[in-house]
Amino acid sequence: MKIFNNIKFKVGIVALVLALGFVSCESELDKQPVTELTEGQAFANPEAYKEFLARVYAGISVSGQEGPAGRPDIQGIDEGFSNYLRQFWKHQELNTDEAIIAWNDGTIHDLHNHVWTPANEFVRAMYDRIYFQIGIANQFLRETTDAKLDSREVDASLRAEIEIFKAEARFMRALSYWHAIDFYGNIPWVTEEDPVGNFFPEQADRAVVFEWIVSELIAIEPIMIGARQNEYGRADKAAAWMLLAKLNLNSNVYTGADRTAEAMTYIEKVIGAGFTLTDNYTDLFLADNNVNGSEKEIIFPILFDGLNTTGYGGTTFLTHAAIGGKMAASDYGVSSGWGGIRTTKNFVLQFDSGVDTDALNEAIGPASKWGLVGSATTNGWDGPDMTMYESGTEQYGIYAQLTAGEMKFRFDNDWGLNLGDNGGDGSLEEGGTNIEVAEDGGYYIALDRANNTYTMTAIGDDRANFFTEDQTLEIEDPFNFSNGYAIEKFVNLDVSGNQGSDGAGEFVDVDFPMFRLADAYLMYAEGFLRGGGGSASTAADYVNMLRERAYGSSAGNIVATDLTLDFILDERSRELHWEGHRRTDLIRFNQFTENGVWPWKGGVMEGKTTEKFRDVYPIPSSDIIANPTLKQNDGY
Repeated sequence: MKIFNNIKFKVGIVALVLALGFVSCESELDKQPVTELTEGQAFANPEAYKEFLARVYAGISVSGQEGPAGRPDIQGIDEGFSNYLRQFWKHQELNTDEAIIAWNDGTIHDLHNHVWTPANEFVRAMYDRIYFQIGIANQFLRETTDAKLDSREVDASLRAEIEIFKAEARFMRALSYWHAIDFYGNIPWVTEEDPVGNFFPEQADRAVVFEWIVSELIAIEPIMIGARQNEYGRADKAAAWMLLAKLNLNSNVYTGADRTAEAMTYIEKVIGAGFTLTDNYTDLFLADNNVNGSEKEIIFPILFDGLNTTGYGGTTFLTHAAIGGKMAASDYGVSSGWGGIRTTKNFVLQFDSGVDTDALNEAIGPASKWGLVGSATTNGWDGPDMTMYESGTEQYGIYAQLTAGEMKFRFDNDWGLNLGDNGGDGSLEEGGTNIEVAEDGGYYIALDRANNTYTMTAIGDDRANFFTEDQTLEIEDPFNFSNGYAIEKFVNLDVSGNQGSDGAGEFVDVDFPMFRLADAYLMYAEGFLRGGGGSASTAADYVNMLRERAYGSSAGNIVATDLTLDFILDERSRELHWEGHRRTDLIRFNQFTENGVWPWKGGVMEGKTTEKFRDVYPIPSSDIIANPTLKQNDGY
């Protein structure tokens, strides 16, 4: 059980003055507490402050005051659709080469097609979610002023703890304000100092809000609990550093000023904070990623629990919606697949072999007379054979790209001495049965001639987590789930294969890694390439740590001269796909609208470039109408 996660639902949220409702359409920020108890009653229990903070955190993971549905936080859209993380993911992924959706709900395809308008209900849902979350954080800060705490006679010990809670609430508000400027540019800006009720908040310039977010994070940093010292699921200094690094790395987009050097300062703080990579990439997205070692890599998770955060957003959505076609839902720890999200060929094709087999083979040793022959090899059964290399006395090896088919070992391109495997047991016999190669891919094949045995080890990138059975690479029909490869990333099973806590398999336990160490490593490499400091060798080392995990060996390693911005953009996608980074990354690399092309972008099968103004979303038309101080973003 995730303890901090569970706190959220031990108490009546309404009794904590947290059921923030839309009182009036006068303003998108007009969210007043709807309370069933008096303020004094609500805060009579000292635990109420931590419970209130837990609801601030829960604003990303839950969709309403009851689970899985009922009493939604925002109106105007199906509650399951309205979940903050579900909307965030769609607005960061569905409009990129990493994801496309088969459903035809409302205007959802406008996101991938790059034709959204100010009336798009999903664009509004994300906007409303952000400001609802900001409203919760503001309300927490209003309820924890010195004057309020004095009136409740809060003792010194609890006050000290509340100061930390306030810093975390400010962090959560800063996170949502980052999402706001990233998505919508110039935005309404309200803090706890503004009144609660009907008023027209003024629109602030994107760069102004950027500077305020940075100043907030710098101000709370000394108050935050030290890196890796807080309860799992709560933000600490490292989370603040990571957000500062993100803001500064994207500063050129938000303000027109390069602040890569500042970003590197915070990136190095994160990297030096003691986080470590988990051994297995797939463990990061399992039901027990809070205890299976992944927690040592995850800097800031969004918590989900199949019993305590029931709802149809978050990782429940990411797990169910990615299952369809021939995929068995039970293989992913859930009761059903929703047949929704999969990927485009552009993303699939980022996973080429990634391996310089010539260089690797030369490193094995001198060329030998032993080789591989067969339908799985480059030259087929007619040869010439693929040369193996001598690694020791009667020991031979080869890194090779093979196709599904059959092969044998052959000496000197001559059938006079060939080896096969009669029992399929790794032992070789002269003239034996052809050896099956089940799948296309990269392999390291070792021949032990002294013992007449062999091994064949896949050397592909484990991050290429595609399900391809009866799935086509090309997407002729975007509404057909079988068009486009499926992605097997979020899985509601633990490392031992046990299903998550919800026995019905409806709601999942997988925590969403909002920030993790691998991202910081890639940000370091990018920051170096953008002139922010650091060194080429360190950048290459960080990238290779990720690639060694992915390949299970050094087979996919690069050298410093391989580092380019194009490589980093692709490597970020390979490592971080479906984790809510892609749109922001593509914009920073100027590949989102007027330069990048992928299937069905622009509403055509082959894809096309789109207008630069779509680097930001529109302010929802309903809020433009309601608030006369707002100016719509250019192009809309």
